Amino acid sequence: MRILACLLLAAASLPAMAATPAETMDAFQRALAEGKRDVALALLSPKVKIFESGYTENSRDEYAAHHLDSDIAFLRTTRSRVLRHEERRDGTTAIVMRETETTGSYQDAEVHLFGLETAVLEQHGDGWQIVHLHWSSRKAKAK
Repeated sequence: MRILACLLLAAASLPAMAATPAETMDAFQRALAEGKRDVALALLSPKVKIFESGYTENSRDEYAAHHLDSDIAFLRTTRSRVLRHEERRDGTTAIVMRETETTGSYQDAEVHLFGLETAVLEQHGDGWQIVHLHWSSRKAKAK
């Protein structure tokens, strides 16, 4: 029984990796939208570089300490859909590029944004981990 408990604990502490780069990105976005900090962080490399709005976060710990909670808060009150998706693989490295549309409200303001996301992932065993993210967005034109 003690061995089973140790095995279960070890399995629970492993990073939650998905089978493909696209599934990894979907799992990351879903974890943010559902407020699952630990799941989102497990999909990021400890040395991840995140570029957003002219700023850089140079590690998973830095992201967790600065923008993770605001990204969760934003994605919990908005809805994003992928408009275009492209994926390229070369061995154990993949690039996922997406165009998205996000709508909803955040902090009492209506949101309608078009976003661009570029992610670089590395394969680790049967799963993928995000090593770089670059996000940018623009407001939709008023009708």
